[in-house]
Amino acid sequence: MTVTGNPPVDAPPVDVVCLGESMVTFLPARPGRLADVPSFARAIGGAESNVACALAAAGHRAKWVSRVGADGFGDHLVEAVGAYGVDVSAVRRDAARPTGIYFRTATDRATAAHEVAYYRAGSAASAMSPATVPYDSVANGRVLHLSGITAALSADCLALTRELTAPRAGRPLVSFDVNFRPGLWRDAAAGGRVLMELARGADIVFVGADEAEEAWGVSSVSAIGDALPEPELLVVKLGKGGAVVLDRRPEAAAGTEDGDGTATLVRAPRVDVVAAVGAGDAFAAGFLSGTLRGLPVRDRIRHGHLMAAATLTVPGDLGAPARTVHADRLVGLDDEAWGRLHLGPGWTGEDQEVPTP
Repeated sequence: MTVTGNPPVDAPPVDVVCLGESMVTFLPARPGRLADVPSFARAIGGAESNVACALAAAGHRAKWVSRVGADGFGDHLVEAVGAYGVDVSAVRRDAARPTGIYFRTATDRATAAHEVAYYRAGSAASAMSPATVPYDSVANGRVLHLSGITAALSADCLALTRELTAPRAGRPLVSFDVNFRPGLWRDAAAGGRVLMELARGADIVFVGADEAEEAWGVSSVSAIGDALPEPELLVVKLGKGGAVVLDRRPEAAAGTEDGDGTATLVRAPRVDVVAAVGAGDAFAAGFLSGTLRGLPVRDRIRHGHLMAAATLTVPGDLGAPARTVHADRLVGLDDEAWGRLHLGPGWTGEDQEVPTP
C-alpha cells in the first residue's frame, strides 16, 4: 500500500490517527533515586500521543483516540495534547476509571539506575475495546498508528489491537511500533509472541534490534526480516548505529534480482543527548511524516533521525521539531556532510540557523 504526498480532493480530513494510552508524567527535579527526589514537574507521556503531537507540530493533521478519566489529570492530558494542534474529539471520558500517571528518574531507560513507578492499573485507557472504540473513529485517516503498549494493557485492548491489525478491505495504512515492555506483560515470552502476531498484520513496523532480541531472540536485521516477512516497510532501529529499512513494496521488489526488495541503512547524526525518553516515538513520527509526503525511503529515515534528535536534546518526552524547510535542508545533505552533522540543545529553535557540518 502506498501513501502519496498529494491526497486527492476527496481524501479523509486526517493524515494520521494515533490510538493509545497517554498518562500524566512526573519528571524529577534532580537526578537520583525516586526515594530521594524532592519534587517533580508535570508533563505528558504516551507513545501514540507523542507521535500525534510531533506530527501535528510538523504541520500534519493528526488525531488522537483514547480514553481518560473524568478527573483533573484527564483534563490536563486532553488540553495539553490538543494544544499541539491534535484533534482530540474522539477521546472519551470515563467516570468509573482514573487517568494513568507515572513517575520516573532522570537516568536513561537503558541503564540499571532508571526507575519508573506506574499507576495505570485499571486506568480509563485499559477499557478500550472493539465495543468502546468505534472503527469509524480510527479509520478516517490516511495512516493508523498503533503500538504494542496498547495490546499489553488489558484483554479488551488486545482484542481491539487485533481487530485493527487484521486484514480488512479499505483499511488505512497501518503503522505498528512494537514497543516491547516486558513489565507490562504477565508472561513476557507470551507477550513477545503476541507482538509478533500483531506486527505481521501491519504495513509499516518499527522495532529496535535490542527489543527484537529481548522479545523474539533475534537481533540481526536479516533475522528480524525473516521473522516478519509481511510488512511492506520494516524499520529496524540500531540505536546510535542508525536505522535500516527493508522495503518489500512491489516497486522496490521489482528492481532487485531476488525480488525480496531493498535494504536502506542511514546512520544517525551525532547528538548531545539530554534525555533519551520519547526518542523512538519521535523517530516514528519523522518517518511517518516523510511517508505522508511521499519521500524516498532514505529521506524518511533521515527525517526520523532529525525528529528523534529534537526530542533527545530536551528533558521531556516531546521536543519541538525543526521547521520543515530547515529539516528538508538537512535531509538533502550529501552523505559526507550528513555524516559530520552534530546536533545539540536548541538546534530546532525558531531563532537558530540550520546547523551545518
